Amino acid sequence: MDAFLVSTGIVGLAEIGDKTQLLAFLLAARFRRPLPIVLGIFVATVANHAFAAAVGALVSELLGPGVMRWVLGLSFLAMAAWTMIPDRIAPEDTPPARYGVFLATLLAFFITEMGDKTQVATVALAARYDAMAAVVAGTTFGMMLANVPAVVFGERMARRVPLLLVHGLAALIFAVLGIATLMGAGEALGF
Repeated sequence: MDAFLVSTGIVGLAEIGDKTQLLAFLLAARFRRPLPIVLGIFVATVANHAFAAAVGALVSELLGPGVMRWVLGLSFLAMAAWTMIPDRIAPEDTPPARYGVFLATLLAFFITEMGDKTQVATVALAARYDAMAAVVAGTTFGMMLANVPAVVFGERMARRVPLLLVHGLAALIFAVLGIATLMGAGEALGF
């Protein structure tokens, strides 16, 4: 349950103001069809985060506990710093709807999420917890918690959310996880 809850919280916070959330705003403004956009985001996130979690689990196996502790701790600290850098996305980055809103959203979201901080966080979380399904479910839920309101409420919500505060909170959580990992908090799990 910890893997699910931590994954949900970290990714949900990290996604606020992230380039994929900005893409969700743009898709909602462009297509004005929330259901296929939300479904496209969901399918793209599950596929992307399942891949990321598999990489995280593989990395965890290959590196061994001693090295993994340092890699994870430093990765979480790097994620804390990266979270404080605001993302931007241009309206021309949204795909045309020639294949339909669902497919346009799925492709745009999957590609935009590659190498994104929430995907990197998913790799680190899957390496940290020996619960790949819980991590994927949690990170996907976190993405949906941040993006569904973005699609449904769009610009009205974006103007009311204090992004600096949310990014600061997410960075603090990543920093605490990084420091705790470096100090041996995960030793019971083999890290």
